[in-house]
Amino acid sequence: MAKIIKSYTFGDMQAVYLLNDETENGNGSVELALLPASMPWREEKREKPYADSLVQVKLTGDVYPGGYAGGRTLRQGESTLRLRYEGQRERSQDGIKEVCTVLRDPRGYRIEHFLRYREGEKTLRSFCAFHNEGKERAGLEALSSFSLGKISPYMKGDGYDTLRMHRIRSVWSMEGRLESRTLEELQLEPSWAGHAVRCERFGQAGSMPVNGYFPVLALEDTANHIFWGAQIAHNASWQMEVYRRGDDVQISGGLADRELGHWLKYVEPGESFQTPEAILSVCRAQDTEPIFQRLTSALEKEADEGPESEQTLPVIFNEYCTTWGSPSHENIGKILEAIRGRGFSYFVIDCGWYRQEGIPWDVAMGDYQVSKELFPEGLKKTVDLIRENGLQPGIWFEIDNVGERAEAYRETQHLLTRDDKPLTTSMRRFWDMRQPWVERYLTEHVIDFLKKYGFSYIKMDYNDTIGLGCDGAESLGEGLRQNMAASYAFIKKIKREIPEIVIENCSSGGHKLEPLMMGTCSMASFSDAHECEEIPIIAANLHRVILPRQSQIWAVIRKTDSLKRIAYSVANTFLGRMCISGDVWELSEEQWRVIDDGIAFYKEIAPVIKKGYTTRYGTDIASYRHPQGWQGILRVGENGAYALFHGFGGAAGTWAEIPVPADWRIERVYSYEEEALTLENGMLRLHFDDEKKAVAVRLSFNK
Repeated sequence: MAKIIKSYTFGDMQAVYLLNDETENGNGSVELALLPASMPWREEKREKPYADSLVQVKLTGDVYPGGYAGGRTLRQGESTLRLRYEGQRERSQDGIKEVCTVLRDPRGYRIEHFLRYREGEKTLRSFCAFHNEGKERAGLEALSSFSLGKISPYMKGDGYDTLRMHRIRSVWSMEGRLESRTLEELQLEPSWAGHAVRCERFGQAGSMPVNGYFPVLALEDTANHIFWGAQIAHNASWQMEVYRRGDDVQISGGLADRELGHWLKYVEPGESFQTPEAILSVCRAQDTEPIFQRLTSALEKEADEGPESEQTLPVIFNEYCTTWGSPSHENIGKILEAIRGRGFSYFVIDCGWYRQEGIPWDVAMGDYQVSKELFPEGLKKTVDLIRENGLQPGIWFEIDNVGERAEAYRETQHLLTRDDKPLTTSMRRFWDMRQPWVERYLTEHVIDFLKKYGFSYIKMDYNDTIGLGCDGAESLGEGLRQNMAASYAFIKKIKREIPEIVIENCSSGGHKLEPLMMGTCSMASFSDAHECEEIPIIAANLHRVILPRQSQIWAVIRKTDSLKRIAYSVANTFLGRMCISGDVWELSEEQWRVIDDGIAFYKEIAPVIKKGYTTRYGTDIASYRHPQGWQGILRVGENGAYALFHGFGGAAGTWAEIPVPADWRIERVYSYEEEALTLENGMLRLHFDDEKKAVAVRLSFNK
């Protein structure tokens, strides 16, 4: 049986530390359980209990876990079972409370598990530090950032048909699809004997952390309406696990281990290693939205402390979908003339400004010499023109990667290798960001460049993945981790040297939307779905994983677009940050009227985008490329709210409904025409007279 070491209350959450006995199933481990603070600790009797540990570690040479775990998980092997509780210490400083639990392996290894809480927040931070105090080198094959046990202690027996796992899938230009499955569907039911490991381990290996899945997991107790959630803040390979051997269920995550991410890390005597942070939360709710939005709220403080220019969520113009990689002084001048005085704040020069004669822009990145063909009088003249038009200038870089037609591509002594050969993907190689030479090169070509021209915005792209890893460390996975840590350090250097710079986190659109990068950058490109019908579906999905105030959404306007299509495109941006592009110098005044109205509407709802809560309504969307039905989004802030309707295929002739409090009022409607829209008896109703259209409604209420 387990006894409580201590229980801590953190806001509306409680953390319960349990010491298991030394029986076969108890093994003397320390387990961490999270519960809503409103629910007193109570543990139902289990027929097949299985105690867990709040730290999961695997050392080379130790016995691997049994129960057919090989190749599926490294949890609960000899290295973990050797750990014994040494003590716990607490610290409170500057509004942050910290609990450190110390575990020790008799061979001279000490592991500290940290749980931190910032006053007023709805999340916790968890990470582990491994200290080698022995006489021999320790080889880490796995070390968790978090591990939660006693998932739903209120659950009776094995909780048949009670537990559900939620994760978020992601592929290029269709990011953020929610997947919800019962543990039975995942074959995570315990066996009749409580023997044989059940484990669902997932993650990704490479330098695009949102390539397959977002690093987020939620587990739901449907009987007691409790949700546990976790995010990993790491810009490289990561993993999550739902684990079961008996009736009890555990979840853990952190760096991708040796089996999933080819990660092996040697820690010499006297050295230490610390894991990335995990963001954790727990709550009672009727659906998934609260747990995901609690997790994203962890970065509110970082966003609030970002550049002053960002605090009003200004509108962006990016010329990429206007010039398609061929920006020039001439066409930028034409764009500026078209958009002058229309409410834009940032003007971003996207890729291609460095293009040399006869070389396509997408294979030339890395040298970063201003194109004399595109800017014959120099780039400064263009930057000055942007500022003269009242806009802050921004520019595109792909910092880490080099194109196959760049001179830098042949600097192989400074590029990453695998098996002693340059690590090459289609059209690209990668700087070895660990090298001082590379840091000096990029300082000159990126930071000094930004300073020279006075850029206040950088779009930081990243258009391929390193994959499993690279040479230069004890394992490919550790080489990758070191390289991406150095890449992150360079971003921090940009911020130190240009403190108020706005950084856009882009990676083929949305492949780096994880908390480490999002906590450092001002905003992110939500996707590469520039002109797609599925934009509002993707943009709404991302409310579960990043703050809408940081989600930059494209509205690409074509001269051939109908007013209905323009309103659809512009309304998409109400789900995050407005970014306009397209044929702006060829639009009619009527087309501009719809855009101008949309910009004005966006600025009115910006405070709610910045601070609010999102609820979804509508039909289930099976196909993103060919969506059917409708989607409704209600976002509520402290002093106002807005609703956004999108009708897809088959929506014509249907009514869409969003429930709101009875005393709310319609203040303004955004569309290209008058709409059949009513608000009566607490129900906001819209009749779709056509498909593929959008309508937005600004709502007010008495506080």
